[in-house]
Amino acid sequence: MTLWSVSDRAWAILLARLILGLIFGMAGWGKLFQMGATQHAHRFFVDPYAATWIPTWLLWTLGLAIPYMEFAAGWLLFAGFLVRPALFALGAILAIVTYGHLLKDFLYEFHTHVIPRLALVLFLLVMPRGEDVLSLDYLIWRH
Repeated sequence: MTLWSVSDRAWAILLARLILGLIFGMAGWGKLFQMGATQHAHRFFVDPYAATWIPTWLLWTLGLAIPYMEFAAGWLLFAGFLVRPALFALGAILAIVTYGHLLKDFLYEFHTHVIPRLALVLFLLVMPRGEDVLSLDYLIWRH
């Protein structure tokens, strides 16, 4: 296979993986290495949702875990390695974030944050795995 023989669908999958991987990978990187996971948990989970029905232990767990999940799943997706599990992890993060925003503001505007990321997740999930020929998954498990 040469790069010139790669289908347009494979290139579209690659671009979607790279963009989505960068969005989440860099978000995780910033939360871990610039902000710090503890500060992230305080700022975005524990403090804003302390007065809600959500138990403090769950707020801490999600607040600390999500930056690591974003970082790992984002860079796995970027590399094209374990793509399906990475997409499921990112989808779960989007669902959690969506619920949190709705809990605070039931009219939250999703078009700037959630919808573009969800569109890329869904696009990648509906594309046939065998078409992602420009990924590590394909190179490793094609036989």
